[in-house]
Amino acid sequence: MKTFFALLLFTSIAFSQNEDLETFSWNANKPLVWKDFKGAPNQSTDAAALTASGITFGFSIGKTGDRITDFTTTVECLFYPSESWYKPEDASPHILKHEQLHFDITELHARKFRKQISRLKASSSLRNQLNDLYKSISLASSKMQNLYDEETNHSINREKQTAWNILIAQELKKLEAFKTQ
Repeated sequence: MKTFFALLLFTSIAFSQNEDLETFSWNANKPLVWKDFKGAPNQSTDAAALTASGITFGFSIGKTGDRITDFTTTVECLFYPSESWYKPEDASPHILKHEQLHFDITELHARKFRKQISRLKASSSLRNQLNDLYKSISLASSKMQNLYDEETNHSINREKQTAWNILIAQELKKLEAFKTQ
């Protein structure tokens, strides 16, 4: 029996700097489908698929004189179709669900980021605080993505996969207030 597994590519700055790269935002009403994966499959790996997703953010700071008085931010969870791929001969609903959960984990961390931002106050250290939060949330997301693949053995361990499906659904629900759509 051939072993199939999925890989994750967590992206942040690398993809966000290429404005020509096709993206779409996470949407609870639009789960991933195989046609969203438009990249060329990597035939040199046993991986059945790869999901490229990441968190992008931007901010604007309002000042009165030298004093920072307010700020706005945007935080998006994005999927990168041209960087995501699958092998049609290995595609299955189970593997697609595994890939969806990678995207969901990215969305979970986007919500955590929005929650942390909501607690910030305008101050002279705001720019550094935002950048530090972004680095921290990116690292936390990457660690969770790796743990997910490790514990599920890249979707092979179906019992662990089911446990992760439940966990991430619960965590997303807890942070529903920080969903953008």
